[in-house]
Amino acid sequence: MKLLVTGAAGMLGQDLSAALEDAGYTVVGTTREILDITNTDNVKQIISEILPNIVIHCAAYTAVDKAELEKDKAMLVNAEGTKNIAKICAEWEIPLVYISTDYVFDGTKNTPYTVTDEPNPINCYGYSKLKGEEYIQKYCSKYHIIRTSWLYGHHGKNFVETMLKLQNKNPLRVINDQIGSPTWTVDLSEAILKIIKMPYGVYHASGEGETSWYEFAREILGNRNNLQPCTTAEYQTEAIRPAYSVLQNSFPCRHWKAALKDYMALRLEEENE
Repeated sequence: MKLLVTGAAGMLGQDLSAALEDAGYTVVGTTREILDITNTDNVKQIISEILPNIVIHCAAYTAVDKAELEKDKAMLVNAEGTKNIAKICAEWEIPLVYISTDYVFDGTKNTPYTVTDEPNPINCYGYSKLKGEEYIQKYCSKYHIIRTSWLYGHHGKNFVETMLKLQNKNPLRVINDQIGSPTWTVDLSEAILKIIKMPYGVYHASGEGETSWYEFAREILGNRNNLQPCTTAEYQTEAIRPAYSVLQNSFPCRHWKAALKDYMALRLEEENE
């Protein structure tokens, strides 16, 4: 079976492509240079030439704060680009898998969000990803929408690597009143392998358990004297983020602490090679 992965050079795309190949799939990975999802003609040409059995759409504009300053660009990539993919997949009746986000929710709940909860994004990134979901549901009958949260991995910028780079900053202030579920891209890739065999629809897949950014940082760095909790009000960012964005998982990944431990061990092993 042949699968086309958009954003194959990205943090999730690299781990997912490897997992798919290990599972016996033929993977055609595309990057921005090969497949410009914002170019309708390019999307039609590439998908029509490859004719994959499934398209897994990982390509996205993911800079949450920068999206507030580049709203048109975020919408072009996440909404219009996804619409282009959806329309061509629908034309060829190709199942489409879309990686979405916990940030489609507003964070006003205090219990995990279910797949039937009404999305209500409060920042441009979340809104643009939700528009992508809506385009897929409008044009496609064969789709898996997979929402995940707080992604980190070896192949891209993420919170874990940021904390490690800033670990000697004094003080290192980290927000303690936003709650979510860290998810390793390797674990999400394994969940995607299972979900693509399930009935079409919307799914949640993220690390099991919940934590704050501050507690996540403590798990990464240990209980260091320079690590200090702060509130969202004390640490202003361009984008407003949901206070609580934990997902009720359709396919839970491992507990976030267990996954982080393995990630850190693998990272250390690679550094020592």
